[in-house]
Amino acid sequence: MIPPITDVYAREVVMARVGHLIRRKQHEIERITRILRGLFAPSQVQAPEPGQIKRIILIGPYARRSWYEDSRTIEFSDYEFWVVVNHPLFTDERCWRRACATIDRELGNRCAVDVEIYSKSDIRAARAEGDTFILDRIEGGITLYRASRDASLPIGERGGDQP
Repeated sequence: MIPPITDVYAREVVMARVGHLIRRKQHEIERITRILRGLFAPSQVQAPEPGQIKRIILIGPYARRSWYEDSRTIEFSDYEFWVVVNHPLFTDERCWRRACATIDRELGNRCAVDVEIYSKSDIRAARAEGDTFILDRIEGGITLYRASRDASLPIGERGGDQP
């Protein structure tokens, strides 16, 4: 008998969130999520509070189940990730430079990855203003990681400054 998985960030759990995709795509999405979490570097900017990723959301065709991949023409859908952080200063490109470089190095020849960073206040403002561009994508997206729900990365996998 297989014991139940208790780590809500276990590979199997994250991949199950994108279970509608082929196994290779599930692995790529799980790896990108792990890189974003592990290599977020909030110490690159000075902020009044410690940096924290609040949420990572897969949006776009892979979340909507409308992705395509044509090996004949080598055309494929891009992965689109939205990361929500706890403070606007952590949207600074310097906090994400290492994570994006690692994604590009490890997966760049297999897939295109677009990462957009928003703060919690950006999301609150979008809700207050009724910004359908942001709200529709969040609503239609798949949450791959949520700080309030998911376990921390094991210490050995933290490459950034996360506590």
